Amino acid sequence: MAKKKTIIISLGGSVIIPKDVDINFLKKFKEIIKKHKKNYQFVIVTGGGITARKYMEGLEKEGKSDYFKGLIGISITRMNARFMTYLFGKDVNKDMPRSMKEVKNLLKKNNPVFCGGLRYNKKETSDATSAKLARYFNCDFINLTNVDGLYDKDPKKNKNAKLISEISWKEFYKKVNKIKYKPGQHFVLDQKASRTIKKYKIKTYIIGKKLENLNELLNNKDFRGTTIK
Repeated sequence: MAKKKTIIISLGGSVIIPKDVDINFLKKFKEIIKKHKKNYQFVIVTGGGITARKYMEGLEKEGKSDYFKGLIGISITRMNARFMTYLFGKDVNKDMPRSMKEVKNLLKKNNPVFCGGLRYNKKETSDATSAKLARYFNCDFINLTNVDGLYDKDPKKNKNAKLISEISWKEFYKKVNKIKYKPGQHFVLDQKASRTIKKYKIKTYIIGKKLENLNELLNNKDFRGTTIK
């Protein structure tokens, strides 16, 4: 039997709980992952989203450092990962991994494997964890967020913003590095993740909440989103 291809998915906190838990979206996501399990083994890294940002804002008001904001962010990503394991039920991991080696061991018997941030690293989000895992497993990386992909302008502020369907690692890195890092930031991919995918030439896809695009991508068909290669 052919070995299953590993795929890392960064599941943004903004799509798990935009304001309230988006259960309809998550149920569809579950169906697609289950459908494609015969061809892929999935590692799904959950973001912290609005919940993490609210806690970070509370710490910021009290003058706490980025270190503590980072720690609370990791805790929320793990809570979201735990929620996803309960939602998926059987075949997923019962333990919450805290290292890439633990993810690898869990993947031997679970599909998918959910995790949040693995450990604290300065100036990075769950996107960077996902990119590092893609390097570790030598596989592609899908970032599932609340915008369709990378645009030439902010699509929420500009109606005439155009989707960039393909971009090089180098050009993408230049775009991301114009933004100053902030704990809990929300951009299609963080600075450390963009550096990792450029350095190790990790093929990366950015797609939005329309899950037919995830389905098409996993079927190797045309999809709406951005490919970084």
